[in-house]
Amino acid sequence: MKLIIIAAFLAIAAAVPSSYKPEYKAPSYSAPSYPAPKYPAPAYPAPAYPAPAYSAPAYSAPAYSVPAYSAPAYSVPAYSAPAYSAPAYNKDNKYADITITSQSDVRNLDGSSQWSYAQSDYTTREESQVQKKMQGVTYDSYGKESYGEVLGNTNKGSSYWVSPEGEKFTLTWTADDAGFQPKGDHLPVAPVHEYELPVAPVHEYELPVAPALPYSRTGPGY
Repeated sequence: MKLIIIAAFLAIAAAVPSSYKPEYKAPSYSAPSYPAPKYPAPAYPAPAYPAPAYSAPAYSAPAYSVPAYSAPAYSVPAYSAPAYSAPAYNKDNKYADITITSQSDVRNLDGSSQWSYAQSDYTTREESQVQKKMQGVTYDSYGKESYGEVLGNTNKGSSYWVSPEGEKFTLTWTADDAGFQPKGDHLPVAPVHEYELPVAPVHEYELPVAPALPYSRTGPGY
């Protein structure tokens, strides 16, 4: 039956003129709108990496050689000795040729000392000092004054010289807690004043006598 129907269609098609061409219109389709699919973000576990193991590098200490320096060679400067001209002394200066003939100076650990000198013009001087406890004024760190025992220097000495006129002088002295005490024949002497001390007047007078008043004793036994 199917074969018969197919054959009938083929016969009809063969009978249709060949100039006939059916007009075919292409169908228009609207573009379908599809919603964008939502995909969940995949969760990836963080990979675990083993910590790398580093071995400390071994460095060998550098070997330094001590540099050898040669000492610089300096030439010694040559200095010419200064030329000093002899001082010109006045021929009328009688002290120009005086020189020191002897001299000594001794300092001791206990604070005492002795020194002396002599000159070619016969001038001499000698002096010594020692420390001594004495009464005197002292001051504390606040400036407060007090009187008490202090340690001071005592000094004594002598000097001899000849004046331009040829006169010879000798001076001796002592300096201690009593002050400076010079002695010498050339030193002036204070004048001595002789005077009579005044006498206080004597007053002669009679002392008054108290009057005798009569009285009698009274009481037990009288």
